[in-house]
Amino acid sequence: MGWLTILPQVVAIGVVIWRKEVILALLAAIFTSELLLLMGASGSSVAMAPIETIERVVNVFSSADSTRILMFSLIIGCLIAYLRHSGGVTALVDLLINKGITKTKRQAGLMSFLIGIVLFVESNLSVITAGIVSRGIFDKFGMSRERLAYVIDSTSAPVCILLLINGWGAVVLANLNANGLENAEATLLGTIFYNFYAWVALIIVFLTIWFDKVHGPLKEFEIRKQKQVEQDPAPEFPASKARFMIVPLISLIGLIFIFMYWTGDGAIRSGDGSKSILYATIISSLIAYVMMLSSGRFSHIRLVEIGFEGMNELLQLVTIVLLSLALGASLKVLGTGAFVAGIAGDNLPMILIVPMLFVASSIMAFTTGTSWGTFALMIPIGVPLIQMLGLPPAFVISAILGGGVFGDHCSPISDTTMISSVASG
Repeated sequence: MGWLTILPQVVAIGVVIWRKEVILALLAAIFTSELLLLMGASGSSVAMAPIETIERVVNVFSSADSTRILMFSLIIGCLIAYLRHSGGVTALVDLLINKGITKTKRQAGLMSFLIGIVLFVESNLSVITAGIVSRGIFDKFGMSRERLAYVIDSTSAPVCILLLINGWGAVVLANLNANGLENAEATLLGTIFYNFYAWVALIIVFLTIWFDKVHGPLKEFEIRKQKQVEQDPAPEFPASKARFMIVPLISLIGLIFIFMYWTGDGAIRSGDGSKSILYATIISSLIAYVMMLSSGRFSHIRLVEIGFEGMNELLQLVTIVLLSLALGASLKVLGTGAFVAGIAGDNLPMILIVPMLFVASSIMAFTTGTSWGTFALMIPIGVPLIQMLGLPPAFVISAILGGGVFGDHCSPISDTTMISSVASG
């Protein structure tokens, strides 16, 4: 089908520019993809495209991992609502400021940045923890939630791909071994130095925090947030005790590690991230519920209302997650990723091979919303190039890894992009 395989993304981008509406853009892209699939199938009628679009969305729930992501996206809204309504967020912000830990915007930003680095074992854990901890602090200093989303999203994946003692390293190593690359472990370690995008992304985040400079649309969000703080400087909920946030948050972090260890049969980096985060979020929500109920300030009925209000706030985002997963599945069948990957391997001068691998990986990750899926598709292209042309293994693989992370950062259908949005509120 060739170049037509990228038509759904073109349609999605066009609708976003035209209507400024993501859900409509995703629906249009899924419809276009399903229409192309029907056109390429013998004995199929294009009139079935609307039905196939609906079925593609329904089929998202046939994947346990996808269903867990959707459940998590709702339940984390419940947990965040409990932390806010309990007064724990406000109390923790006051505590950090009074203790001198976050007296300035720079310190607030650095705290989010450092959380993302310390929790390198799992990108979603890093994003969720940094987002929940920093929301109230960013609000206090008039820093926009969009800025927080940028900081945590642009910290988590680059750190995970550089500090490879985690699931990211396991996935890449498995792909290298599966494609017959010699000295795969040494190659993986060598990518740390050559992964230029990851280093540049982290440096830019650090400089943004240190000099307190934002540009473009992010600057507009920042000005708007500062005006809101000036007009209404009072916190959303009065402070109670910091433990109402600290205990559920520590439980969330600890339980994720425990479930990663359990689902990985004793190896944390082999654990199932989607299971671990879902289980930990549910239990942490129950812990927050029990603490609030036992305080005597909230009834069971009120806590149920608060939980559903929190989930309702994220309903639009969950819809975007659902449609994004459906689009990713449809594009996989359409062969978008394979087509983009093939562009890099055909008739390129030697000097352009590595740059084009980066570009192809970036486009693929952008269009599919998955860096891990990009690694799985691009490494089988990169390894033969290493073996046949004698290219430096670490240099070639780092281009694929860096491109995958870059495209994932830019993609509106990336799971980490959406979880960053959820965690930042």
